[in-house]
Amino acid sequence: MSLWVNVNDKMQHGYRYERVCEEGKNFSADFEPQLTPKQMLEMGVFGGKYMTDCRNEFPSNWFQNAKLSPEGKQADLNYYGVLAGKPLVYWKAKGWIYEDDPRGWFQWYCRYYSGRRIEGEDERQIKRWKQMRRHLAQLRKNCDPGDFFCRPRQRQALLQWAYFCD
Repeated sequence: MSLWVNVNDKMQHGYRYERVCEEGKNFSADFEPQLTPKQMLEMGVFGGKYMTDCRNEFPSNWFQNAKLSPEGKQADLNYYGVLAGKPLVYWKAKGWIYEDDPRGWFQWYCRYYSGRRIEGEDERQIKRWKQMRRHLAQLRKNCDPGDFFCRPRQRQALLQWAYFCD
């Protein structure tokens, strides 16, 4: 299984990568996201702004019920109704943006889910994903079970890393 993907969107021109795995298969043993990119887009992440100009790169069914806003971020499009996270410039300043994925972790996850593998970078991103678990522990410590209104920003941030706090 091999498929080459050419990317030309607002943030990336002339980028090409190979999908070497079947969609949603052959993940690293220590990477078990609770949500697929499609589920995340349907639930509402990143204020709807994230994937508005790169639909051609991914399966069209990811976008059928996605909550998107080409005009700009909208908190009401997010699952918890709040904006969460730092701007891209912050992530760049921290050195967390890999040159092949200029939009950050979610772009990496979409491409990984789609079958792209990059030795070294995959391990780095999975490590970052695992570090988000500390927020799950904080929710369990500070919120009553089933209280979805407790710490909505933290819940939204986790959702944007493929964790769902029920």
